[in-house]
Amino acid sequence: MAILAVASVDTAWLPPAERFDFWQDVVARESAAARISTAHAGDFAASARAVDLGVVRLGAWRYPSLELTRTPRLIHSSDPELYQLALPLNGHGVVSQQRQSGRLDPSGFALIDTVRPHGSRQVPDRAADALETLTVLVPHRALPLPPRRAAALLAAKIPADTGMGALLATFLRRLVAHPEQYDASDAPRLDRIALDLIAGTLARHLEAERELPVEVRVTGLRARVEAWIREHLADPELTPTAVAEAHHMSVRALHRLFDDTGTSVAALIRTARLDGCFRDLAAPGLRHLAVHQVAARWGFRDRAHFSRAFRAAYGFSPREHRARSIRT
Repeated sequence: MAILAVASVDTAWLPPAERFDFWQDVVARESAAARISTAHAGDFAASARAVDLGVVRLGAWRYPSLELTRTPRLIHSSDPELYQLALPLNGHGVVSQQRQSGRLDPSGFALIDTVRPHGSRQVPDRAADALETLTVLVPHRALPLPPRRAAALLAAKIPADTGMGALLATFLRRLVAHPEQYDASDAPRLDRIALDLIAGTLARHLEAERELPVEVRVTGLRARVEAWIREHLADPELTPTAVAEAHHMSVRALHRLFDDTGTSVAALIRTARLDGCFRDLAAPGLRHLAVHQVAARWGFRDRAHFSRAFRAAYGFSPREHRARSIRT
């Protein structure tokens, strides 16, 4: 099975004196050329992972404190015409562009336009720590928002802990951390989901969702529904009817929302519950719970129904699965 296209680099492979220059080349190649200054240039310990989905390119970066400036001269020599959405995972700092500035911290994304001069400064919360940041690169042409609307968000803090921003952050974190869980054939669909979640997050912050294409709004709504389902899996009353009522739509409209996903809402709920049971039955810390208690944690009230559903999904009983996990 071919996996997603992933590229990884680590300055630890190089002699200390060569690491900082190498890192600047990596930034220019994987993002946009910039002037970087740091107190750690003599031994720059850093690493990066890039996941290429086709249109969207994700990055996970780890590096010491630094200042970065993209000057008009660098823009003239290298203009990739990209938006970069950055989410710091730790530390704090500031980013500025177009006479606007915003705080950099884990509670929010920052949007940057690579065709305009900008600068940023970041430091870790503790001097000994390395900074970690997730980034998403999106070509101008691929973002379904008018440039004038996107410009209003440059260097502004876009919440990553609530609403659409939280959905986007969760999606990006999982995808960058575990690209091996996806097949290369999944890339086009993941690309589309990423684009739609990005557009939805920005539009929600601008209160401009009506300006997005219908298919983008559909993807955003579906992601919100799926997130709500995951949060309520323990509720035995979780049914397509309950999901529809919580989102103020008819059951028929809910089913239409998932028409092109290859699964139904009921199947989505059942699969997510069974996956949770599968993990918990194998977890050493939960062996004090009886099988039916694990099932109840995930919304299964009927023991016989749970056993049949589990065997149909995995080919063996819940008790057999737990016994195997104990032996291994």
